[in-house]
This record gives sequence, structure tokens and C-alpha cells, in this order.
Amino acid sequence: MTVPTSQPEKQHEEQQYLNLIRTVLDTGAIRPDRTGTGTLSLFAPPPLRFSLSDNVLPLLTTKRTFLRGIVEELLWFIHGSTDSKLLSAKGVKIWDGNGSKEFLEKRGLGHRREGDLGPVYGFQWRHFGARYEDCDGDYSGKGVDQLAECIRKIKEDPTDRRIILSAWNPAGMFLHFHLFRGVDVVADIPLMALPPCHMLCQFYVHLPDPSDPTSKPKLSCLMYQRSADLGLGIPFNIASYALLTHMIAHVTNTEPHELIIQLGDAHVYRDHVEALEVQLKREPKPFPKLRLNTKVESIDDFVSEDIVVEGYDPHPSIAMKMSV
Repeated sequence: MTVPTSQPEKQHEEQQYLNLIRTVLDTGAIRPDRTGTGTLSLFAPPPLRFSLSDNVLPLLTTKRTFLRGIVEELLWFIHGSTDSKLLSAKGVKIWDGNGSKEFLEKRGLGHRREGDLGPVYGFQWRHFGARYEDCDGDYSGKGVDQLAECIRKIKEDPTDRRIILSAWNPAGMFLHFHLFRGVDVVADIPLMALPPCHMLCQFYVHLPDPSDPTSKPKLSCLMYQRSADLGLGIPFNIASYALLTHMIAHVTNTEPHELIIQLGDAHVYRDHVEALEVQLKREPKPFPKLRLNTKVESIDDFVSEDIVVEGYDPHPSIAMKMSV
């Protein structure tokens, strides 16, 4: 008589994040960093993978994550904004340090007004290649609208292998080549208060099953992050790109499928170690579900009230200082 064996319980997807932190704490290289804080660092760990099916939003549960900040920052990116004061006025202070006059002067950008971050994420997403003047300028119709182009390709050319959104614009590396041909090119990275950490993502459309007339195309996103603050930044980044993928799927009539994140320099700041040891003792809880306003048809029309997260029941917050 064969005794049926029970299937091993599937590991909670948040556990891969916790395991990575444990690995970095135990084996990470001690390295100096730009902020002077010091880190424990691991290069190119295995990718993190999160299912987005059934409206799941991978919002980490072993500590409370600043959901309103994630939503407002993503909408700020989508609108091409580069003024940190717009976020700060909504109580989202995450860019205040990098937009302070002191920080801008340290970066050689003291001629900018406080809050002007330069051509950061949203500018690159919506106006790639345009000449940046300041955060108050009107850039309508200028540069390449990468986000709109990604959405167009998902709808019209879903097997395209170039459905890519890039925030990394090191135009200076091509400067000599283009100037030789009389083209005016500006290197954007030195103009940014902070060069992009999450720098590139690629979308992939899984075609519907031809044998199932009810099946829909599914949308996945692969994001590459060159610099990954595991304590503070990565919980934000996971939820942000998951939300972006859900929103793009919504406006392209596809089903959100999976978010994959590949990290470059995955690090823990030395002053986060004690807090993360507390977090590692906690058991993950079920991820919440996302509900988007079905009436929204364009990515530009989303407002925060159109984004509802249900069933988020995390462990309490854990304070960690942001290194600037």
C-alpha cells in the first residue's frame, strides 16, 4: 500500500527578500559608499520573482511599507515630474534630502532652486533626450515618451523585444560621436541630483492560449536595479514596479503576470543591521490585493483615488534612517 505524500508547502514570496538580507548580513563584503555610512554588499544575487496574478500586490508585510508614498511617487514619475516639493506638499518627504539646497550644492547643482532634482526618472520616462532646463519648464512634445511607446507596443506589437523603459541616460558617452556630426547632446547623469538606482525595465507579453478563446495576453516586467538599499529602498521598489505593471496591464487590456527584479549592488547600510535583525524574526503575512478604477483608460489619467489596496495587514513599522 502506497502512503500518499503531502506536497511541500509553497514558500511565501516575501521569504526570498528576507533570505537575501540574511545572506548579505552573513556574507556581504564591507564597503565604503557615497553617503559615508558604509555597507555590507553582495553583487548580482539571484533575481527576486513575484506573482502579480489574481490582483496580488507584493507589498512587503514583515514591516509596514509606506503605501501612500509609493503611490504618489509613481504617479509623480508617470507625470514626468522632477520637483520634490510637489511630493513634499502631499506629505511624501522621501526626496527632500536629495532636493535640499545643501545636497544640490554638494552635487555641483547649487544654481537650481530647492526641490529641483534635475532630469530624474519621470523626465527620462516621458521626455528622454530633451534638453532639461528646470523642474518648472513645459516639456510637452519634447524628447521621446518611452512610457507611451511601451504601452503602444504592448497593444500593437506584443512580441517586440524592445519594450523597454530606461531612466539611465548617459548621453555624455556619445558626446564626441554626435558633436562630430553637429548634433547638440547633453549628458543627463551629471545634471541629476541622484542618478537612477532602478534604471531599466523590460516588458514581456505572454500571448494568449490559442486553444482557449477566453484567455487574455499576460504582462510581465523585468527590472534591473544597479544600486539596491535592501532595508529602505527595495520594499518601495518592489511595490512600485508591481503597481506600474498592474496599471500598464489595465490600460493595455492584458493580465498582470509576474515581476522579476535583478539587483546589481545589493547592500545593507551598517546602521540598518539592528533593525533588519528584528524584521528577520517576523513571519510574512498574505500579500494584499489591488483594485484599480475600471473607468481609467489612459496611464496619464490615474489619480491616487483610483488605486485601492485591500487586505494589507503588515507587522508594525521599523524605523530606519535614510542615507543621503
